[in-house]
Amino acid sequence: MQKIIFMDVDGTLVNDHGVVPDSAKLAVQKARQNGHLVFICTGRSKAELFKDIIDIGFDGIIGAAGGYIEAGEEVLLHERVKVEDVQHLVQFFNKHGIDFYLESNGGLFASKNCKKHIRGIIEQLLIDNPGAREEIEKGLQPFHDCLIEGEDLIRDDINKISFLGSNLAIETINQEFSSKFTVIPSTVPFFGENSGELSVPGIHKATAVEKLIRDLNIKKENTFAYGDGLNDMEMLQYVQYGIAMGNAKETLKAAADDITDTHDEHGIYNSFKKYGLIQD
Repeated sequence: MQKIIFMDVDGTLVNDHGVVPDSAKLAVQKARQNGHLVFICTGRSKAELFKDIIDIGFDGIIGAAGGYIEAGEEVLLHERVKVEDVQHLVQFFNKHGIDFYLESNGGLFASKNCKKHIRGIIEQLLIDNPGAREEIEKGLQPFHDCLIEGEDLIRDDINKISFLGSNLAIETINQEFSSKFTVIPSTVPFFGENSGELSVPGIHKATAVEKLIRDLNIKKENTFAYGDGLNDMEMLQYVQYGIAMGNAKETLKAAADDITDTHDEHGIYNSFKKYGLIQD
């Protein structure tokens, strides 16, 4: 019986250094060879899905935390942030000295100091983890390099916004934007305390999963999902088998149907094998 599997990226498919473990790559490829469908289901926008991820091979993409759905070559949904809401957040973040980037399918548009801030984070990671230099540079450098500086930030093609950590409490940011955005803490640990994401309200990964399986005429009983962060909560609760990574947030583990090992402990491969999606 064909199953459909929804795979978060940060902290699930890729590890904390942004690298896909070989075991996860093999698991996805074996599952597809066995006739199952595997979709990326991520907070990232399409411009942030780099070659090393796409080249694994997937049947489609749910991006921008549910705001974008692509099945094969067909775009089924593409929600965008209103221009006046983009203007509001740009003014607010600049006023409070918060570094951020705007995510579109065509690129990631960075605020004035954002790229420098991320460069500093990477350099600190290299100092703290000297033995992981190759992995850190492989996983994080492409993200830094793809950030576009100097462009007009008031745009009509924005899917979602990510902001880096600052001294302004995320609760204050949520209070400012809760009427216009869904505000969640960042799923990327190295972005720092009070970092987070703003996405289109009423849209999340589960709404996208529901639409996709309806369009593909796949029964909910044949759905699996893997995640680690708070933006995976609705998805894991919606599907038949919602599985939290061993490195997942404790609240997500409590809501999941099952918990597998961490990304670097072959959590994806081990779980796929457990549920008969692949065999050795």
